[in-house]
Formats: sequence, C-alpha cells, structure tokens
Amino acid sequence: MGFNCGIVGLPNVGKSTLFNALTQSAAADAQNYPFCTIEPNTGRVVVPDATLHNLAATSGAARIIPTQLEIFDIAGLVKGASAGEGLGNKFLGNILSTDAIIHVVRCFENDDIVHVAGRIDPLADIDTIETELMLADMESLDKQIKNLEKKARGLDKDASKLLSDATALRAALAAGTPARAAGTDASPFNLLTAKPVIYVCNVDEDSAATGNEFSNRVREKFGGSAPVLVISSKIEMEISQIIDPAERKMFLDDLGLSESGLDQVIKTGYATLGLQTFYTVGPKEAHAWTITKGCTAPQAAGKIHTDFEKGFIRAEVISPADYIELGGEVAVKEAGRMRLVGRDYIMNDGDICHFLFNN
Repeated sequence: MGFNCGIVGLPNVGKSTLFNALTQSAAADAQNYPFCTIEPNTGRVVVPDATLHNLAATSGAARIIPTQLEIFDIAGLVKGASAGEGLGNKFLGNILSTDAIIHVVRCFENDDIVHVAGRIDPLADIDTIETELMLADMESLDKQIKNLEKKARGLDKDASKLLSDATALRAALAAGTPARAAGTDASPFNLLTAKPVIYVCNVDEDSAATGNEFSNRVREKFGGSAPVLVISSKIEMEISQIIDPAERKMFLDDLGLSESGLDQVIKTGYATLGLQTFYTVGPKEAHAWTITKGCTAPQAAGKIHTDFEKGFIRAEVISPADYIELGGEVAVKEAGRMRLVGRDYIMNDGDICHFLFNN
C-alpha cells in the first residue's frame, strides 16, 4: 500500500464525482442531491510508476506489483453536523485511519447543481468543514481527557504528560486552531485536524488549466500552509474513460493540462507525507514498496516482512538507472556498481534492494 486518504467536503461540491474519476469506477452514486453518499465508499488505484515497468521489462518479471492509493469517500458534511444536522458526523470515524485528508471545495457556478448554503463561497465552505472536524476532535478529546485524568490520579507519569498535551490541544481547538497547527504533539490522540490536508478546488472545465477567481481565493489564503490543487471533476471523469496512454496524453494536451488530477493527487500526497519508493526485482516479480523518507535499510526490509527487519544482516543495493542501463542485476554486479550496505544505511528514492537476514 502506498498511502490512504479520506475525501471530505460539503454536499454537491463534486466529492463523489472526483472519487469516481480517481478510482476509475462508478462505485459512488454521484447524484445531484445532498447526502446521496450514505455509506463510505472505498476505492484503490494503482500509483503510476514508469520506473517499475522499465525494471520489470529489464528483468523479464512475470508479475508487476505497484503501490496503491486507497481513497475513502464519505457523506457530505453540513454546518451543525457535530450536533446531528444532515447526516451528522457519524461517518468521520471512517477516515480516522487515513494518512491525509482531501478537502474538495466547490469552485464552479452551475444553477442546475444546488449548493446547501445557496451561494458559492469556497472560503466559507472550508471554514464550515474545518469547524465540524474540530468539533469532532474536541468531542474525542473530551472522552480521552476523562480517561487520562483517572490514570493521572493514579500517579501514572505517562498519563500526566498525555493529559497536559490533550488539554492544550483541546484549548487550541476551542480557539479555532486545528491540531496540526497547535504546536503540540497530537500523534497519540488520532485527531482528524492533525492530519495533513490537501485542498482540491473543483472547477469548471474551462478553468481546469488556469483556475478561476474562486480557486484563486483558496490558493491565496491556504497556499502557503497546505497544497492547493485545481482539478475539474468532470474532466477527470472523461480522462478515466480513456484507456490508451497516447490518447489520454493527447486529450490532456488539448486542454492545456500537463497531468491528470490523479497524478496531481498522488504526487502531492507523496510530497506532503514525505514518502518515497524502493523496489525488489527478480524473474518472478517486480514489486514497488512505499516508505517514509529517512527510512533505514532494516526498516525498509520490515515493510516486506517483520522477520526481515528483526534478522537484518545487510542489503545489496542497486540504482534503477544502473539496472536498466546495464541490463539487470548480473551485469550491475560485474560492473562493480552494486553496493553492500548495513543497518545505518538511509534509503534513497528508487533503490533496488535484496535483503540478507537471519531466520
């Protein structure tokens, strides 16, 4: 698995249409009325990886296993969701386990598609959703604080420190500051607003390449603190129906787009979360694995199997450029370009590894 993300937004902003496009499916019922998504939809998409396919072609691998992006689409939230308005925030639990949040914002005008607030105002929409997420986090912290208070009274030192942090986070949220910006470690508390957020401005087809006044407002306010992408869900739906890569590129070129929305989301997600890829390659399979930047060789080995990390001895490492240029592992070894690395080795993006370990 590469990483996973949850899509949030108001009803009728294009969440489910974007979900359908990104997952190249019709799993979500993208209809023109609020709350049409009443159960969380989950989809997985393959992370495009030209290097992996080139490595597989060089090795003659019988199978290619790419990394994947997992996407959760939940029902649209409205103002007052935390108090039970609309469908309430009952579905937020479905995205608690995600790595990042994709916040879809309506940045298009269309009289045929109703807006729950009766106007197009992306900054107000963002504030509504962020408020509901913060209220959900406050409710979660209230429960955790009660539990930690009991433990702290029992002289649990760890609980005392956690209680202090939880209280500080609760105060920050009450003041309108999301957990990610509170300056306190929120990792032990599994909070929604602690997750990185990627804003996706859903624009009309004519604005897909350049954006518009609505998306510009979002970029001006949030572009310095979070990624802001401009995507047309309608165009993405059309792209998702084009199978031939050359035809897809021609379609994008005609629109003045350098890449699809899916590619934008994946690249932005990897950069935001500090992720990179390493490979294992052989005649049976070429496999891509996702790790965090700064990961050591034993930690990377543990992504394959925990025993590999526990019994790690050393790793044989080859660069993908050498592997492809010289024609495979044997040729790389003969050219003296394979490296033997130990436990302290920090993985580079694209490393091809063979791990040696004790059973």
